[in-house]
Amino acid sequence: MNNDKLIVGVVGYGDSELSLERYQRFQNYLAEQTKTPVELEVAYNELKAVEEIERSNWDIVFASPGLAAIANKQGYVQMFPLETRGNAKFGLIVTRADSTINQLSDLQDKIIALGERGSASGYYLPLYDLYGLTLQEVRFAPTPESVMAWVEDGTVDAGALSETDFDTFKAVYGAENFRILQKSRAIPPGVVLMGQIERNQSEFITRVMREAPSNVVSDAKYLPNANLPNYEYFFQIVDKVRPLEERISQQPATLTIDRSEAESRTE
Repeated sequence: MNNDKLIVGVVGYGDSELSLERYQRFQNYLAEQTKTPVELEVAYNELKAVEEIERSNWDIVFASPGLAAIANKQGYVQMFPLETRGNAKFGLIVTRADSTINQLSDLQDKIIALGERGSASGYYLPLYDLYGLTLQEVRFAPTPESVMAWVEDGTVDAGALSETDFDTFKAVYGAENFRILQKSRAIPPGVVLMGQIERNQSEFITRVMREAPSNVVSDAKYLPNANLPNYEYFFQIVDKVRPLEERISQQPATLTIDRSEAESRTE
């Protein structure tokens, strides 16, 4: 805990008022039950959330899978899965419908848009699928909608985002203007995480959240009685692409690691 208060972190993609409203009942309920001030902090994209998680500034995090992978390295513990729309989630790499790019290997020496570090569908999975290519440039989009806009207007040759976001924004930019190049492996659902809180207090918070009224749970969109998802395979993917992170800001961006570096990471 941070100075005798609980800090709850969420990612809001710019809609801070909507995020604050959505978690208001959860915030009030947790404060009432724990007799502790509860602050809600909204990060506008994954990059800001990563900073807060790596500094262990957030006590409870409503985390996407990519953020969960980073938080796992910081000692955060999974509490509850988050609701997901539909069934399994996937990441996509998309291009313009009239592009001459027909397969991932055609992205060699091209410009691609990725999401910020911390995004499973926009960052980790596309890096995994693009391994071995040399890209002219990687541009980082602040939001999934930016990826769609950049692909549509030709700023980039292709872009990565979640299937859910693609379905949301293709209505805005015209579904007929895009073509899917790659569909990723399934992405596990997001999770609620807890930081390093004193054991008795953490157990109490877990029980309070599990027994929360249905309207509180519904607003915050977590599943208090569901099994936690299996993150093992996704964590393995994240570990495999981490050596590429220092290279993706280079021009050109070579998405490979040499043999000695790869061997050192497996020892």
